[in-house]
Parts: sequence; C-alpha cells; structure tokens
Amino acid sequence: MNGKTMRGLRAAALTGTLLLGAAQSLTPAFAADPIKLGVLEDQSGDFAAATIGKVHAIQLAAEEINKAGGIDGRPLELVIYDTQSDNTRYQEFMRRVLQRDKVDAVFAGFSSASREAYRPIVNQFDGLAFYNNQYEGGVCDANMIVTGAVPEQQFSTLIPWMMEKYGKKVYTLAADYNFGQISAEWVRNIVKENGGEMVGEDFIPLGVSQFSQNIQNIQKAKPDFVVTLLVGTAQASYYEQAASANVNLPMASSVNVGQGYEHKRFKPPSLKDMYVTTNYIEEIDTPASKDFFAKFKAKFPDEPYVNQEAENSYLAVYLYKQMVERAKSTKRDDLRKEIAKGDVCMDAPEGKVCLDPKSQHMSHTIYLAKVGADHSITFPKVWEGIKPYWLGEAGCDLTKSDPSAQYTPSNPPPKN
Repeated sequence: MNGKTMRGLRAAALTGTLLLGAAQSLTPAFAADPIKLGVLEDQSGDFAAATIGKVHAIQLAAEEINKAGGIDGRPLELVIYDTQSDNTRYQEFMRRVLQRDKVDAVFAGFSSASREAYRPIVNQFDGLAFYNNQYEGGVCDANMIVTGAVPEQQFSTLIPWMMEKYGKKVYTLAADYNFGQISAEWVRNIVKENGGEMVGEDFIPLGVSQFSQNIQNIQKAKPDFVVTLLVGTAQASYYEQAASANVNLPMASSVNVGQGYEHKRFKPPSLKDMYVTTNYIEEIDTPASKDFFAKFKAKFPDEPYVNQEAENSYLAVYLYKQMVERAKSTKRDDLRKEIAKGDVCMDAPEGKVCLDPKSQHMSHTIYLAKVGADHSITFPKVWEGIKPYWLGEAGCDLTKSDPSAQYTPSNPPPKN
C-alpha cells in the first residue's frame, strides 16, 4: 500500500466519512439524499493484512455504482472507521455509525470475536450489518447478512477429499477463540462421520508466534495431515517454523491463503501441499475473476493480494443495491421481505451466488486451492452452488422467527 492510500484511510478513520475523491466528479449529479454505508474494518493491527482489501473492495463497488447512477438515483456515501483489530473499537464505532452517523447499513468485522462484540449493538438499534467473512457458521440473526463461506461449504468438501487422498489420521491446530473452537468441532465431526481418527488438537491463543511445542506434538502423533485454523499475523509464523522443523505434512485449511495470502508472504516451500477451500482468490482463472482482478488492481495497484474477503465485500455492496432497488426502500424489514422470496442472486467474480432466506447466508462456488512447492496455486477440484444448508436444516428459519443467536453442531437451534 502506498503512502497516499494509507493517509487517505487514516483520514477516513479520523473523520468518519470517506468521499469518493476524484471519482465523485465523474458521477452524475444526484438530486436525492445519499445512502450511507458504515464500514468498520481493521485497517491496522493484527488482522490488517487480510482486511484492508475489504475496505478497498467496498470503495471500488461504491465508485462503480455511483458512476452508473447510484442506487435508485441516490449516491452511496461511505462512513469508514479503522477498528484497529480491537473489539472495543467495534463496539464504540458501531454505536457511532448507528446513532450519530445514521447509516442505512454497516459492513463490519473480520474475526468472529469482533462480530460477536458488535452484534448485540446492531440488535439493540435494529440495524442491518453485513458480515463479509468466512467464519465458523451458526449465526441465526435477522439483523445480519453473511456473504462469507461457512463450514458446511468448506469442511464438508475439504476434509473428506483430504482423507481420501492422504489418510484418516487428522491433527487440528486452531486459534483459541470461537472461530477456531467451533471450526475444530466441525472438523472433529466430519472426520468421525468419514471413519477417521483425531490424533490431536491444539488451540493457540491469538498473538502467539512460537510453535515448537505444537510441532513436537504433531511429530509425535504422526497424523496423515494437519488442519490449520490459524488466524492473524502472529500465528502465521507457524508455517516457516514447521518447514524448518521438517514437519513435511499436507495441510488443510478454511482460512489460510484465501484470507492472509500466506503463500505470497512467506518463502517457498513453507506452504507446500496446503489445500484450502475458498470461494475466491485472485488466481482463479475465469473471465469474471480476471475482470474483477483487473478493475481492483487498476484502482489499487499497490494492493498486495485480492483475497476472498475482498470479493465477499465487493459482491455485498452490489447485493445491497439489488435488494434496495427491488424493495424501493432501505428499511431492514423491507429488504428482508425481498430475501424471503428466495431469489436474491447475482453473478459475482467467483460465480453465481444466492442468499438463503432461512439463514441469510450465501451459496458459493467453492474452489479447492493447492499450494505447490514454489507456492504457485492450482485447483484440483471445484464445487459449484454449495448452499449454506446446515442452519436451515437444523432449525433456523428467519422467515418465521428471529432468535438472534449463534448455534453450533453440539448446540443446534431448537426444533419448532
């Protein structure tokens, strides 16, 4: 990221409102009041490497929409704050954008801990928040729309494929908070369902960067592959340490590469034979992906990587546009009536995506990305149109009731 871009983001974090700069002069003259979108993302701190692209993607989508006439003739105005990878700032800024700035919707959060920090505030003020991140699943909340992938889309594809290719002894290394713990539960269940064996699990506190004991545990357990659910800059240190210790085991992940582009940040062959299920990364070689990548890099040439969270955020703005134009309203209840029809879909850079009316989560094309010894990416398998089926099948139905709760496989929704 160049100095000019960083200064612009810092200024936005201080003032709260981000004008669309020189592009504003290229947009039509708008007679109607703007539609205001709050953007609460980590532009600094431990998660910034994976999340600055989310802010850029929202800026790109907003600029394109404004150039094309806005949403029903109304321009988009972005109100951006840097949450600094700090959950208390999510709470502070969520209150600010909903109470003071009076935004129509909020795009917010990277970690699941940050989402759970702000979600009660969104409920309190009856707001509408888009969570544009891959996560551990389970949120059944009418105030939330989730455009990221969930475990039944990522693990139900990834884990059986890995077990068939490499063997049935599995070791999980996960971040020690709700994302890692619940994701590990999903892995545990899918391994068992497919006749496999968990030979070890380690949960690592956020911020930890030394893994010698974990590496010894893995070498002693002798798994066929390791599931890595590590999050943030510090925990990414595992990969080079494991390579130095000659662990030399295949890895499976729902978060690495697709979010933190570790294959670009670390020297080969640190991530050799890592397999990741992701709904988007910049190496996807389709016309839609290449077009999105070209537009993104043209606007933000210094962006180091266009990750799945950037694509999720980009498509979320267009999804919001579609819902508002269909509903002729920005009110949450009016937008939810459109979602309930079951046909809120769009052609995204990854492929066609649709919102599930029961859970307000999104279907995805899931790409199995393999990291080679030289850190190049290939795609051994692609699954199209994978639905976020678990919540709806388990009993979450936001068209009928709103529990505003998060569920897990061991604590599913109550059956009505």
